Amino acid sequence: MTLIETAFDEGVMTLTLDDPPANTYSYDMMRALEDAILAARMDEKVHVIVLTGAGEKFFCAGANIAMLQSVTPTFKYYFCLHANETLVRLEQTPKLVIAALNGHAVGGGLEVALAADIRIAKRGGGKIGLPEVHLGVLPGTGGTQRLVRLLGRARATELMITGKNMDADEAKAMGLVNEVFEAAGFMDQVKAYAKNFVPPGRASKAVGLIKRAVLAGGEMSFADGLSYERELQQQLFTSADAGEGLAAYVEKRKPVFRGG
Repeated sequence: MTLIETAFDEGVMTLTLDDPPANTYSYDMMRALEDAILAARMDEKVHVIVLTGAGEKFFCAGANIAMLQSVTPTFKYYFCLHANETLVRLEQTPKLVIAALNGHAVGGGLEVALAADIRIAKRGGGKIGLPEVHLGVLPGTGGTQRLVRLLGRARATELMITGKNMDADEAKAMGLVNEVFEAAGFMDQVKAYAKNFVPPGRASKAVGLIKRAVLAGGEMSFADGLSYERELQQQLFTSADAGEGLAAYVEKRKPVFRGG
């Protein structure tokens, strides 16, 4: 059974979580996801990664509870460790990652989406939230750490201790998702959005290094963050796309980027 479906289209690699009915993730799915992320990262033709779920009802409903019930506490621990490592790989890949929430994104499913750079939800698609407290556990796949960095301590704590679920528009108002697209043609809209960040219209290397500057710099002191920013800027100054962008500006024409 293929747990991660892959599809490539004009610089965009779509990774689809595929384990019906709810696309819950298991150890095997996380292994497959990690392999797919690494392949996309190393493929020079891929500039944007889109992560979504199979079907119409679920992006991902989190970890496979039946699997967790059947394994030892030690396996549960190492499973969570591996899941966290996989999402860190997704988060730190130097390519833009978009989570397309095509359906319910709850518990560990939302934690997967939080590792993306941009979250786009389908209007009327389903619930969004971290209700793990109702199971007597906490969001253990990076949820407690990523949510507080996204929303701030007070709001993140409130959402997790109440276990509140919300719809797409409420999640956008809160800052949990970036955009809400209509249900009709949802994935077509997401792919069209993603293609805004690929060459020749966009310097994808600059996009990737902006992502790295924000992600890594946000964990440093201000002075160290500025130093890291300068280091990344120097890398871009020597790139072909920076040469093209500056030349196009001087020549008053639209740049044609190549992603390098």
